[in-house]
Amino acid sequence: MDPTVLGGKLASALVAPLLKKLFRAEGPGAGLVDKPVRLSALVSFRGEKRTLTEPDVHRLAGRIVAQAVDSPGEPPFPADEQTAVTDTLARRLLAIGDLDMDDVQAVRLGHRELAKRLHYAAPPPDGLSTDSCHFLDHATEWACLNILEFFTRRSTFVARTLIEQTRAQAELIAKVDELITRTPRPGSRDAAFERRYLPYVAERHNHITIYGIDLRDSPDRWPLEVAYLSLEATSGEETAAADAPPGEHTGAATVRLPAEEALGSHDRVLLRGDAGSGKTTLVQWLAVTAARDGARIPFVLPLRTLIRADSLPTPSGFLTAVSCPLTPPEGWAERVLTAGRGLVLVDGLDEIPAADRHRTRDWLLALIHAFPGNHWLLTSRPTAVRPDWLAGEGFRELTLTPMRRADVRTFVHRWHAAARAPEYETQLLDSLRTKRDLARLATNPLMCGLICALHRERRGYLPTGRKELYDAALGMLLARRDRERGMGSVDGAELGEEAQLEVLQRLAYALVLSGRTEMDLETAEDIVARCLPVIAPASGQGDAGALLRTLLLRSGLLRQPGEGVVDFVHRTFQDYLGARYAVEEGHLGVLAGHADDSLWEDVIRMAVAHARPRERATLLRRLLAADTPRLTLLALACLEHAAALDPGVRAEVEERAGTLIPPRTTPEARALAEAGPLVLELLPGPEGLTAQEAHGVVVTASLLGAEEDQSALAVLRRFREHPDLDVRRQIAGTWSRFDTHEFAVDVLDHLERDDLTVVCESAEQRAMLHLMRPWANLRFDGPLTAAELLDCVPEPAEVRFLDLRNNPSLGYLGELQAAFPSLTGLWLQRCPGTFGLSRLAELPLTDLVVFDRGADFTGLGKLNKLTLLSIDGNVPGDCLADTLPADAPLRRLFLGMDSIHSTGLRGLARWPTLQSLTFGVSGRTPLSAEDWSEVAALPALTALSLYGQPEGYAQGAVPELPGVRSLQFLVEPPPPESLRLLASRLPGLRTLGVSKLDSEEFLAPYAEIFPTAEIIRI
Repeated sequence: MDPTVLGGKLASALVAPLLKKLFRAEGPGAGLVDKPVRLSALVSFRGEKRTLTEPDVHRLAGRIVAQAVDSPGEPPFPADEQTAVTDTLARRLLAIGDLDMDDVQAVRLGHRELAKRLHYAAPPPDGLSTDSCHFLDHATEWACLNILEFFTRRSTFVARTLIEQTRAQAELIAKVDELITRTPRPGSRDAAFERRYLPYVAERHNHITIYGIDLRDSPDRWPLEVAYLSLEATSGEETAAADAPPGEHTGAATVRLPAEEALGSHDRVLLRGDAGSGKTTLVQWLAVTAARDGARIPFVLPLRTLIRADSLPTPSGFLTAVSCPLTPPEGWAERVLTAGRGLVLVDGLDEIPAADRHRTRDWLLALIHAFPGNHWLLTSRPTAVRPDWLAGEGFRELTLTPMRRADVRTFVHRWHAAARAPEYETQLLDSLRTKRDLARLATNPLMCGLICALHRERRGYLPTGRKELYDAALGMLLARRDRERGMGSVDGAELGEEAQLEVLQRLAYALVLSGRTEMDLETAEDIVARCLPVIAPASGQGDAGALLRTLLLRSGLLRQPGEGVVDFVHRTFQDYLGARYAVEEGHLGVLAGHADDSLWEDVIRMAVAHARPRERATLLRRLLAADTPRLTLLALACLEHAAALDPGVRAEVEERAGTLIPPRTTPEARALAEAGPLVLELLPGPEGLTAQEAHGVVVTASLLGAEEDQSALAVLRRFREHPDLDVRRQIAGTWSRFDTHEFAVDVLDHLERDDLTVVCESAEQRAMLHLMRPWANLRFDGPLTAAELLDCVPEPAEVRFLDLRNNPSLGYLGELQAAFPSLTGLWLQRCPGTFGLSRLAELPLTDLVVFDRGADFTGLGKLNKLTLLSIDGNVPGDCLADTLPADAPLRRLFLGMDSIHSTGLRGLARWPTLQSLTFGVSGRTPLSAEDWSEVAALPALTALSLYGQPEGYAQGAVPELPGVRSLQFLVEPPPPESLRLLASRLPGLRTLGVSKLDSEEFLAPYAEIFPTAEIIRI
């Protein structure tokens, strides 16, 4: 029986007086006694002065039951069970006296919980009907509600409640005071320490060494914000192509972002970069920025320093491990990381031996799992570990890109501004534009800095090769530095350039052999001591310690980063000098024996540069003898440094490399590009290539465009008339890597336009549209009004597809309707503040994408020509048809994660023409059987794509969908075993697309669950 019905039968006006008889009359006073007054002392049927007997309570219960039975309406239970019901209710009322609580506790407990206590004390007898049991439970609750109401009306109740609250508060205050007394508050000490630590970090890392600046009465360190260059990082992520409908993935695409924003959208990043590409400088920039903002607490942890200890540090040892002079409060670092406030910057995975990298990985992952919510950055050279080394742990992998022409110009300008030498800037920029060999070297901040320094020192003379550049740089740093300052010997020790090189190359070779980039000061002194007899001019110049101190002070190549530790200012100098010594000593076998070690790649390249022709041939033959793709490509890369070489060896290397060319996949193309610009000479034209091979060739050329743009442009020019869409997309997507005007005129304008979108990211690119044939498909990035867009396009009536991104200036969409009357497709992504969708109804618009969480969908219902609709904002109302165009012949529909938060899929059946459906689901608002019934009502549906949280799919509610032929999971799919129920609902499935699974081993379980479907990676 419903409780409200029972409440009508047991009116409080009749029941309350009966229940009141169960308790003694109230006496005077507030009930202030030492012990609480128990219910047993309040009931009238217990004790010496009782006024009711147990039979009286049974009669009272009988009257309550009789009142319910005699009330109009349906009897609450069978008539023959009235006696049993009365007896059970009486026993429950009598059980009140057995409860071990007082009236205040009973009120706090609540009437339902009190009724449960009475139920347990007097359960219904066996055989009682369900109606009788329900009546007893509801009658007990109703009685308890009236009893508690009676308690609260007693005059002693309020007074005793206040007294108990006062006692409890006093007791709590005493306990808190005792806790405060026993436990010191760390917050104030932590805040005070951070006020000292953050400025220390900002000052400690707010400098950068620009090679060569200190040669003419200038300091060797400059403020980071003056010299820092914002480079780009790229990530080869699975994304939709620029002109593919949302949810349709076409493979890996390059995602570019400023390197300093690497942690902006992901809290775990593995950043790869070549030697000198700016990884450590980026770490410094992030540390300084975080220290100044105060949003996170930075910890800069160079692995080459940490690895010297027997074990890697716990958070409490972070500052000690990097020789921070500040002493934090005990447990401070753990508290920072526990609160998720840390920015942990682990630098130089490639600078430690391979044997220590797994130990480092375990250490890092242990920290991440113990302290979630922090930001973590790990830097490494590209080949130190495999591409997916940390992918399974949620790390996003980014790669610092080579400097482009604009980056080089910016660096040169800032370098000369910092050096206060603007008179040399224009001359150097002219040389970089006209001398290809010089431009090839300017691919990272290290080499750019060296070139700037040499240009300034030599007043326009610049060497043309990498080895010559290093030789010139070493001559500048080792010989001219002190001489041009007019300084003599220091501490009585003076070495010539060749003597310094002899010592330095032995130190470098010892580090190369050990696989480290730092050595103990004592070890360095031993190496210098063994070198003393070889260096004739050193006689009488002091002991090994004195000579080492001289090199640390004056060479410009060695430094002492911590107490008792020595290293080279940059790894590149270590590799160059170590290779020089290995060749002089004839250690070609040692070099070849370490060719598989990524730490030795640059050493071997420089060894070929140092070696004589016969030695070069021997070393290259040994690389080829290994018969591995990587060493073949390494041999190919070495040819760049082999000015003189046996023609037969060169031909053999090129022939063996020919088996790797053309590349057939994007990873093969990227690996091929690692060999350097010489690959461009070997890349074939489009004749005789498959579409996949042609795509691999243009990917390789695109990657090398930053190093050798003219040669790369020549390769791309051969493919400008290729019909394959992927090839054309790759070519068009590399526009920003080349000269804007030259690329537009020589390559871009010749591409076939069908299904191809050109991307304009800058004013220079937009201006080029007037120099090319009309483009029907255009994408513009950045804030542009409709009038500005119109000015960019020479023939707006020819535009059929318009993709606008990151545009807060667009505003009223009616202006687009007037500007582009032939528009059939419009994408709006991150364009806040747009409105006026209804005006688009006047266009022949069939495709619309609105990806903005705060989008205004007013007027969307009027666009009744749409066949494709993709939205990623909250759809208002209770039904999709309230907002979406109910009369449109939709064939493809994409609904973002938040789109169906309030509507669900209600109303979806209004579009029987739907063939492809994609939607995102969160665990907060899972799908229901009603939602899935709307999907089942779509007769033309053949493709279904899902993303979001798998628990939101509600597989148990999925009906049979016989028409669905294709199913895709756009994010990491659920475990195979959890999909058995869903598989049984899709008997006609022929294709299952899964993402983030990169081997057949992971695909096999899905094939077993979906036996009729082809499993593909998307």
